This record gives sequence, structure tokens and C-alpha cells, in this order.
Amino acid sequence: MLKFNGFQKVLAWIFLLLLAFANLYPIGIMMLSSFKSTKEIFLEPFNLPSVWRWQNYVSAWQRADFATYFKNSVLVTALSIVSIIIVSSMAAYVIARFDFKFKRGVYLYMLAGLALPTRLAIIPIFLIMRNLHLLDKLSGLVIVYTASGIAFSVFLLVNFFKNLPRDIEDSAKIDGAGPFRIYWQIDLPLLKPALVTVAMFNFIDVWNDFFFPLILLSSKAKKTVPLGLQAFFGEYTVEWDVLFAALNISVLPILIVFLILSKQFIAGLTEGALK
Repeated sequence: MLKFNGFQKVLAWIFLLLLAFANLYPIGIMMLSSFKSTKEIFLEPFNLPSVWRWQNYVSAWQRADFATYFKNSVLVTALSIVSIIIVSSMAAYVIARFDFKFKRGVYLYMLAGLALPTRLAIIPIFLIMRNLHLLDKLSGLVIVYTASGIAFSVFLLVNFFKNLPRDIEDSAKIDGAGPFRIYWQIDLPLLKPALVTVAMFNFIDVWNDFFFPLILLSSKAKKTVPLGLQAFFGEYTVEWDVLFAALNISVLPILIVFLILSKQFIAGLTEGALK
């Protein structure tokens, strides 16, 4: 492990504090602005609100039918994360634990998704969704997110599977456990930090995505939160006070999930970095 002297520790703390300030400052401004009027946002952007306008949050939730958008985003994100974890963990388990013909080619083919952004294939994706009658359906969106999240997830999980001790699996085989039982009951519980890391990375991408819902969804009842934020942008004016309140509402699930899973997330990152 790296060892730091007193001066290096001070420099490290200064750097970390500056980095934290650079990341938290915009969030603080967004939170304060959500309690101001639009006029006050422009006249006194860095001051505390003269009157704390909680009504902004009520307006953001009601006027744009935010409850529907929120429900759609939760449904799409939850189904996408579960699908990504199941598919990618099964694929990673087979690649890491079994030898078969063209194994390396299959692995490299799956990793090609890391080099090619999914958005470049939007025309074929759109045509496939249209032919499958999945346009303007949340299920189509889940399929796209699942497919786009597999490459990174497999890449991460294969390394974790390879570093799991085989002694436990060998003992389970002696007791008559099959490959699926070993994968489901033994390996997956041991990979909890890695699975949380995969879930967190994909959760942020899926929850915040604006591109695919814009292309694949058309009806108002199917919109997700990023699309719903468009309701606060008028043709000539922008309701900044309500918009900032809506942004805070949209960020809240990410903060809650991270606070709940932060220990497992950090453990997964640390364990992956040390291997």
C-alpha cells in the first residue's frame, strides 16, 4: 500500500476538498434555486431564498404529471437493472468457469459493445423495435437498456468470477450440486459487492437517459422523468423555479439508492481495483 508523509496527506486532503466542492457546489445551487422564484434565481443566484417556496415542489409534481413519469422511470429502471444483472452474470459465469470452442471470440464479441456506443445503432434499433411492435412501449425500452448494459457488466463480472476460490465450488460438486445451483446459491452471494457496482453504474445511465425514450416513446403516458422535464421548457419562457424543483425530485432516487448501497458499491470498486 502507498504511504504518505504529513505534507502529502495535507495536499491529498486539499485536493479532495477542492474536488468535493467542485462537485457539490452546483448541486447546492440547484437545491437553493428550487426554493426561489424565477426572478430571485437571476437577481440573487448565490443567496439563500428570502422565502422558502415549498410550493415549487408541489407544482412540479402536479402540473407536469410527474407522478406518471416517475412511475414509468422506476418501472423501466428496475426491470432493466434486474435483466442486466441476470443476463450478464450468467454470461460471465459461463465465460469464467467453462472452457468451450470460440470462448475467447465470444468474449471479445461481447466486449465490442464497450468500443461501439449503442446510440450509433439507433436506426437499426428503431427498425427492430418497429418490426417487433415495441415502439412506444416500456418493454421495448427495457430490452434496449438491457442489451446496451451487458458489455460493461460482463467485462466487470468475468474478472470477479475468475477470482472466486474454486474450493467451494468443488465441494458443492462433490455434494451433487449442478452448475446452475453453484452459480445461483454459491457464486452470486459471494459477488454481492460486484453486483451492486454493476447495478449502480447501470442505474445512473438508465435513470438519466434522455436519448432512447425520446426516440422510442411517443405518448405522454409512457414518458420517463428526463422526458417529463421538457414540460417546464416553454416556447418563449422557462419556468426555472419549478424546473429546479423537478430536477431535485429526479435526482432524489439516485441519492437514496447510493446512500443505501454505498458500502457495497465502494467495496465492489475497491475489490475490483485491487485485483
